[in-house]
Amino acid sequence: MNVEERILKLREQLNRHNYLYYVSAGPEITDLEYDNLMQELINLEKQYPGFADPNSPSQRVGSDLDNDFIQVRHTYPMLSLDNTYSHEEIEDFEVRIRKALPGEKIEYVCELKYDGVSISLHYANAGLVRAVTRGDGDKGDDVTANVRTIRSIPLVLKQDNIPPVVEIRGEIFLPHKGFERMNKERSDAGEPPFANPRNAASGTLKIKNSSLVAKRPLDCLVYYLPGDYGFETHYGSIDAARGWGFKVSPHSKKCDNLEEVFEFIDYWDKARDTLPFDIDGIVIKLNSYRQQKLIGFTAKSPRWAIAYKFKALEAVTTLLSIDYQVGRTGAVTPVANLEPVLLAGTIVKRASLHNADQIALLDVRLGDRVIIEKGGEIIPKITGVEKDSRSGDSVPVNFISKCPECGTPLVRLPEEAKHFCPNESGCPPQIKGRLVHFVSRKAMDIGCAEATVEQLYTHGLLRNVSDFYSLNRGILVKLERFAAKSADNLVKSIEESRKVPFDRVLYAIGIRYVGETVAKKLVSHFQSIDDLMAARSEDLLQVGEIGEVIARSLGEFFAKDQNRELIRKLREAGVQLSATETSRKLSDKLSGRNFVISGIFKHHSRDEIQKTIEDHGGKNISSVSSNTDFVVAGEGMGPAKREKAAKLGIPVIGEDEFMNMLKG
Repeated sequence: MNVEERILKLREQLNRHNYLYYVSAGPEITDLEYDNLMQELINLEKQYPGFADPNSPSQRVGSDLDNDFIQVRHTYPMLSLDNTYSHEEIEDFEVRIRKALPGEKIEYVCELKYDGVSISLHYANAGLVRAVTRGDGDKGDDVTANVRTIRSIPLVLKQDNIPPVVEIRGEIFLPHKGFERMNKERSDAGEPPFANPRNAASGTLKIKNSSLVAKRPLDCLVYYLPGDYGFETHYGSIDAARGWGFKVSPHSKKCDNLEEVFEFIDYWDKARDTLPFDIDGIVIKLNSYRQQKLIGFTAKSPRWAIAYKFKALEAVTTLLSIDYQVGRTGAVTPVANLEPVLLAGTIVKRASLHNADQIALLDVRLGDRVIIEKGGEIIPKITGVEKDSRSGDSVPVNFISKCPECGTPLVRLPEEAKHFCPNESGCPPQIKGRLVHFVSRKAMDIGCAEATVEQLYTHGLLRNVSDFYSLNRGILVKLERFAAKSADNLVKSIEESRKVPFDRVLYAIGIRYVGETVAKKLVSHFQSIDDLMAARSEDLLQVGEIGEVIARSLGEFFAKDQNRELIRKLREAGVQLSATETSRKLSDKLSGRNFVISGIFKHHSRDEIQKTIEDHGGKNISSVSSNTDFVVAGEGMGPAKREKAAKLGIPVIGEDEFMNMLKG
């Protein structure tokens, strides 16, 4: 057996044993035997790098390289499900189904609703090529390097009747035992524990060093195949996915009527604590793909599926005291300090009280026995008070009147639920909060951790976001624990941030109510910071999704001298304060035309083709219909799309034909 044959044989053996251990839970060899096979493969691949393969089992260990996450547009939007909380609402759901499908037999599939992180896995010729988070539903982060380390996700599918291109969706989560082990290790190392398994899983997927991800026991269960793969039912498609090598939950059930659906819900509402992972409800889907297509989608969710959410878990404990926290926008949030209590597998010591109205509504008082609820939030909330056990000398809580950080009298606008500290330029948590927001990944993406921001603020080097551009290597290396390499990396990251596009700069500045989406809409309409500062309220209201509250916030922000001075300093620093030519539409050559992209292309990625369509005025849509003008087909395009396009008379063009449309 030559070297190549031995490498291929080792990969085949390791993939098989990996599946038996992590998916089938039936290992055939010891851990030592597995490790010996893996080490032999790693050694051979190092000795003969010409046989490298990104889907080799050896890649499960991850890489020490830092990876920036690239945004990828989903082939099919990753929509959310409508939530329901009662049997009556599920009955209403069925009424709508039967009205749309009169006289037809209805079959449902009930599945556990995993409390983790949604992921879209893409395979080409049976190999994993991309893994993308849900993101905003239209596009997400490419986390392929991290996902390759999750051992229950196959790198190579079993070769029986697999379509050339496969997209499958699932949930990445941390099992209870792995979560407990991680938190114990963090506590032993003096690090703060994670709040809950879901947040730990989400944070792990966003670590830029995949070798660190590989050390965390993430797991994955798949539950949905978007697109047309020739299956008649959802249940049949997931059963086929099991045969391809995916880990599929054994707890799904086909139900012929609502009585069986309710039995499934009621059983798991009681039995969920017996599972090795968290669930927060049950998903109910129409089983027939034909019926799913007839029912269709809303803009945000499928009409053929619904999520039943379990009642949040509760516990009772004692309210010891209330702290008041000030956020970057000046909003003051009361947080309850509690007698520690076990809730949903974690010790809870703090809970949110939201605002003064909530405190008054609950009539919560110090020393009360309070009901706390954990419904997926990082910080649980107080939902009730056991007033019968209250002492006779308790007194109502008076919400503070002055900022706990700077002493400034608080204000509360008539339409606002929260109190605010108006001292934007002198209130430390507001200043530090804006600095941390400015450097965050979705804003300026400056490699400056929150602890570093705190250190720079403490030394008087940062007072507003423009101060980042005054930092240099000479200043930084004088600080404690700031090595030359760390200083160089931060300076380089700040330099790179000058290239960040205007919409992200506008979001980074931290204007109240101006999130990512609003910033993009404002930049698309006004194109520059000067045009935006000059805009009147009536001009702002002409922009989609901009209402009076946002318009007033923008007007108030730019009316302040300190904020205009901030813009001046950012301009001097070379930050992008206008839309660049590359961010504007390049032409109208594809204006009014709708395109469906399918398959894998030779010279361009799908994202590049989709961006080209938008740059030249066209529109990307997810499925072939009478509204489609062209289907751009690559290798591995499914026959169903091709047949539907032919039936509707829609041209199917290749990559070269598409690019030729832009010439002339």
